[in-house]
Amino acid sequence: MLKRADDFNERRVHLANLSDQELYDRFWELAGKIVDPLLELGKKNTTPSVERSVLLRMGFSSLEAKPLVDGAMDRNLMRKGVGHIVYRVAKDKNLSIREAGLSMIEGKYWDYALEVFGKDKG
Repeated sequence: MLKRADDFNERRVHLANLSDQELYDRFWELAGKIVDPLLELGKKNTTPSVERSVLLRMGFSSLEAKPLVDGAMDRNLMRKGVGHIVYRVAKDKNLSIREAGLSMIEGKYWDYALEVFGKDKG
């Protein structure tokens, strides 16, 4: 069994004189530095499988989710979130989420989605 050298006292020198509150604040500062880039990635990136998963939770079948995701991909709208697009169309057009999604599968409201969300540059 590999035994780790006990270097705790050496590694904690820079923390030794901090108060409990300062240690608490330092912990949350470092936690933020770890989590912030992950949150940023999540906000800026998605995948077809993530978007299909969102649509499934919104009540669409996998057969219905695929053309919605494909429609968003064809129009460079993926980063907006396909569920968000369907929700926004439903809200703005006074439709249920399901009605909006099914209409979009038929080709309706995509021009409106492009108008509302704009087209990503890449």
